[in-house]
Amino acid sequence: MTDCQLYLITPESLDPATFAPRLAAALDAGPVAAVQLRLKNVDDDTIRRAVDVLQPITHARDVAFIMNDRPDLAVSCGCDGAHVGMDDTDVATARRILGDNLQLGVSCYDSRDMALRAGETGADYVAFGAFFPSPSKETEVRADPALLTWWSSMIELPVVAIGGITPDNCGTLVRAGADFLSVISAVWSHPDGPGAGVKAMNAAIAAAEE
Repeated sequence: MTDCQLYLITPESLDPATFAPRLAAALDAGPVAAVQLRLKNVDDDTIRRAVDVLQPITHARDVAFIMNDRPDLAVSCGCDGAHVGMDDTDVATARRILGDNLQLGVSCYDSRDMALRAGETGADYVAFGAFFPSPSKETEVRADPALLTWWSSMIELPVVAIGGITPDNCGTLVRAGADFLSVISAVWSHPDGPGAGVKAMNAAIAAAEE
């Protein structure tokens, strides 16, 4: 089993200037594989301004910067890739927009069929979830950790677990075969700050892998 890594998603609403030191603190606290910019209900210029401020922080630390929903903006802003869901750009179109060199992630919820199709259509990783109730996003889907085991035993494509993941409950997902744990609240809402949140998550991941 490969080491499981942390995949951070930003809050849906943020002020880039205020969020920048919080992002830096999180990334300086321990290993993080990627940061996904997930801004909702904002215009393109707002997204571009956020990228201009936040992406250099991730790239200075060799952390990938992924755009949620918008492969077109991912390309124009020089991001490392895009992540799309059921209601966003379809996988084939996203792959075509991103070209061969940028990362494409696809939310597959609790659907094996959707994940297999995403892989066949050019996804670089698939995401299953939500595994637990999430304070960040309401979802009717509840995925079973057995999905991670099935996928990781059958398919080489990396798999991301998402949804309500905390240091207290992540061990099940790590042991089930998740390559990445995608978190929002566990880091950004940590009472001792985002750096403490990253440390707590990485410690829990390490403990589950022993």
